[in-house]
Order: sequence, then structure tokens, then C-alpha cells
Amino acid sequence: MKKTAIREYETARYLDSEEMISEYLSACLEDPNPDVFLAALGEVAKARGVAQLAKDTGLSRESLYKTFSPGTKPRFETILKISKALGVPLGITQPSASEAHP
Repeated sequence: MKKTAIREYETARYLDSEEMISEYLSACLEDPNPDVFLAALGEVAKARGVAQLAKDTGLSRESLYKTFSPGTKPRFETILKISKALGVPLGITQPSASEAHP
């Protein structure tokens, strides 16, 4: 019987375009659990290269990995620095009429 090799799923493998990264982060940001967005930033960091992100942000690799860990409460300044270095700055958009609160 022939063995079948199964690869472990890695989200970072599929984050291969700006559009995919943007859609992924946007979807994760909608989750009420902040750990989901932090984990998503970590996946984008893996896709882009954590070593380069560390260089671009001035943060150590260890600090970055800690930031993306569940349960951490990173400073907003840190999240902004990371998102900007990844080329996906955070922004606010005006909701459409159907999304607006009464």
C-alpha cells in the first residue's frame, strides 16, 4: 500500500498577493476575539518574512512572536507599526447605508 504524504496547513502559504492579504486581515478583524486578528498579523508576517519585519519595525523577532501569541495585549502603537511595515496600514472607512447604525 502506498503512503500518502499530508502537509500541515499553513495559512502563510496562501497569502501570496496584496488582495489576499487585505481580504484575510479584513475578515479576521471582524471577529470579536482580538487574538484572531493578532494571529492573522502573525501569518502575514510569516508570509512576508519575520526577520525583515523585525528590521523594518525595530522590534526583535522574539517580541514579534510574543505580540502574535494568544492572550497578549500589545500596545496600539505596536500594532500600527507592524501593520505599516507589512504594507497594510489600518484605516477607517465609512460604512454603507445598510451597515450604518440607526
